[in-house]
Amino acid sequence: MASLKARAASHFFAYVSRLRWIKRWGLMRNAIEENVATHSWEVATIAHALALIRNRHFDGAVNADRIAAAALYHDATEVITGDMPTPVKYHSKVMREAFGDIEHKAEAELLALLPDDLREDFAPYVRESQLGQAEKELIKAADRLSALLKCRAEIQTGNKEFEPAAEQILHGLQQQALPEVLYFLEVFAPSYERPLDHLLG
Repeated sequence: MASLKARAASHFFAYVSRLRWIKRWGLMRNAIEENVATHSWEVATIAHALALIRNRHFDGAVNADRIAAAALYHDATEVITGDMPTPVKYHSKVMREAFGDIEHKAEAELLALLPDDLREDFAPYVRESQLGQAEKELIKAADRLSALLKCRAEIQTGNKEFEPAAEQILHGLQQQALPEVLYFLEVFAPSYERPLDHLLG
């Protein structure tokens, strides 16, 4: 019987799993702490839903499964860069370009942790530049919806610090007016503010 060649260990998933320790919304007082891993899961489920809604109701032809997988990794580079607050990241064109360069380098570093023969398979999910326009659009919309839901949850606890962010995010989503996003806001978003007992029956 031929002996199996020993394979080198990869630190990729051990490293990415540390997203759970990276807190989001670091410049704001939080009543409900949120980490990047939890946020990534929520963005993936919402992006998947938006893709299915687009395909079912708005003549779309996007790959919902690919979008969900890419959304799981959409903030993976933050395990290297940390969570950069949006007002800082978008403070100026220079800041955005500088941070974009850092993100590209972080993507390359993450992919380098994978076995050589898997890097090409993972690249379309880890490298944002390899996503199609529709895929980027839906993942970004899901990211904003997740942020809006977080803001509304904070406001429900009485934390008024999140009111301006909630207004700004909602205004942006309404201005963009993606039909699947408006569908989600009408059909799914209101239930996030309901008590548990009202969700089950």
